[in-house]
Amino acid sequence: MNRWLLLPGVLVVAFGWTGCSKPAPEPVEESPAETPAEETLGTETSPVKTPTDETPAQKATGDGDESAPADETDPPPETDPPPEADLAPEIQAGYWLNTDPLTLADLRGKIIVLEFWATWCRPCLQTIPHLIQMHNEYKDKGVVFISLTNEPRSKVEPFVEKMKMPYPIGGDSPTGRAYGVQGIPHAFIIDPSGKVVAHGHPMHGLEQALKKQLKKTPPTK
Repeated sequence: MNRWLLLPGVLVVAFGWTGCSKPAPEPVEESPAETPAEETLGTETSPVKTPTDETPAQKATGDGDESAPADETDPPPETDPPPEADLAPEIQAGYWLNTDPLTLADLRGKIIVLEFWATWCRPCLQTIPHLIQMHNEYKDKGVVFISLTNEPRSKVEPFVEKMKMPYPIGGDSPTGRAYGVQGIPHAFIIDPSGKVVAHGHPMHGLEQALKKQLKKTPPTK
């Protein structure tokens, strides 16, 4: 069933769409564990593997192996991570189109729709009209659409011009690794505080999730 899954307490797509089965050209590394507030998109057709991590119990015992209880003299485990631990990984790009260089830190206070794509990915191309329509509708409501690809400028710039993509495009970007992206297209919604609150295929409920987030955490700038 193709739908966005929303986690309690928080909070980026048309049915029958699938992501590219070909993985992104760059190798993918494990990303930090998702925060409890993050919502994930479950879809049978999307090949995207979302970032995961061990549960607290697994971390303590190690894949179910028995372990002796902690010594009573040991200090209690830390339960509150540093404030930055919940923030979405910062974005990077070797070049930018349609904008000056961007960072999530500079965009704090806005809602970000961050998409990973490539010119060779047919499902990515099919999402472009939808993203353009959403960009035009929400750009004046505190929402910033950003698309990142690891492809060179020589491929991306003429493609962006041909498709008339108006939103910021970053190329030669390694950021997909930090987000655990293995299949594209894949989009993330980042709230005004800088946290990932939803993610999934851009044609499987992105706009509905964005509308919900706009009500839940309106942009502050």
